[in-house]
Amino acid sequence: MVLQSEWSRPESRGLLSADPRVRTLRKVLVTYPAVRYILPDRISLDGTVDTRTLESVSTFLQRQHWLVKTVITESPA
Repeated sequence: MVLQSEWSRPESRGLLSADPRVRTLRKVLVTYPAVRYILPDRISLDGTVDTRTLESVSTFLQRQHWLVKTVITESPA
């Protein structure tokens, strides 16, 4: 995903920030069984994730305009 500029700086720590909004977002994301891990600028999902789950996570993240600019889905090579 591409984060808003204020969240993409190294000191902000992106998705690993201590900001209460980001902590709440992480709590919601880990409720999806397909989420394997979260890094400052990406979320890894299980390779066998259902298309509906992928769309659901993507839509949820796109609604977080204060944090996320764009969601990009990539499959492993």
